[in-house]
Amino acid sequence: MIFKRSSKLQNSLTRTRQSFFGRIGSLLARGDITEETWEELEALLIQADVGANTTIELVDGLRERVAREHVHHAGEMQVLLKQQLVSILKTDGRSYLKGEGRPLSIVLIVGVNGSGKTTSIAKLAKYHQLRSEKVLLAAADTFRAAAIDQLAIWAERLGVDLIAHQPGADPGAVLYDAINAAQSRQADVVIADTAGRLHTKHNLMQELRKIHRVATKQLPDAPHETILVLDATTGQNGLAQARTFKEAVNVTGLFLAKLDGTAKGGIVFTVARELGLPILFVGTGEQAEDIAEFDAGEFVDGLFQ
Repeated sequence: MIFKRSSKLQNSLTRTRQSFFGRIGSLLARGDITEETWEELEALLIQADVGANTTIELVDGLRERVAREHVHHAGEMQVLLKQQLVSILKTDGRSYLKGEGRPLSIVLIVGVNGSGKTTSIAKLAKYHQLRSEKVLLAAADTFRAAAIDQLAIWAERLGVDLIAHQPGADPGAVLYDAINAAQSRQADVVIADTAGRLHTKHNLMQELRKIHRVATKQLPDAPHETILVLDATTGQNGLAQARTFKEAVNVTGLFLAKLDGTAKGGIVFTVARELGLPILFVGTGEQAEDIAEFDAGEFVDGLFQ
């Protein structure tokens, strides 16, 4: 394993751990379980951005287990809570890009502007580089000149090829050229940026569907991943973004950006429960190397350490 997942993932949870989940840990470290324990637990979960519906389902399930297993001490309940949290995060169990024998993988990156999309693309490119894979980037967000420039800077830093057209060009044409270039240069993976205007814009969603069709026409099983970048600091707004993008294109997984910058990491549970999408990666800092593969058990352990 290239990345020391435990240290990166758990270090990124410092702010979350020191706030609401730290208080949950303190609550469940003392005394017997009372009705006051349940009320305070529910309030803390909601404050941590777990979401009302997810919190109710979580607490109700926990109450049933506590009663069924005759648990009386809060410390024992913490073990059960962690198990419940892990079960929410384990969606379909599918691993990232397990396409053994595939000559070229196409990854589309979607998300609203400001979510950390460009930096997340750089991190994902670095992830593949450290696996000795040749990466090609496609600047298919042609609506913002700055998006093309930002991606060009990262491509130069990382030493990877970039396919880009002029601002305002057809994004589908960019992806078409990128796939052709990747095939001729024997690249292993194409990572394509896409437009990130407000997720309520109908024409943006139409554009994303078009890009998806371009990939499929060139490679019948492409795109092989469509990853939604979510800003962990946006809280419940992130859920609305995720739902809209999932409806527009076949989102296969999530990249949770800026996890190290929030005290409310509970949004992870809401998104996983309500959308059934696997969290593939988390951003753990500002540098290209600051990426961690997501592991549900290690994530939950990191909340309570």
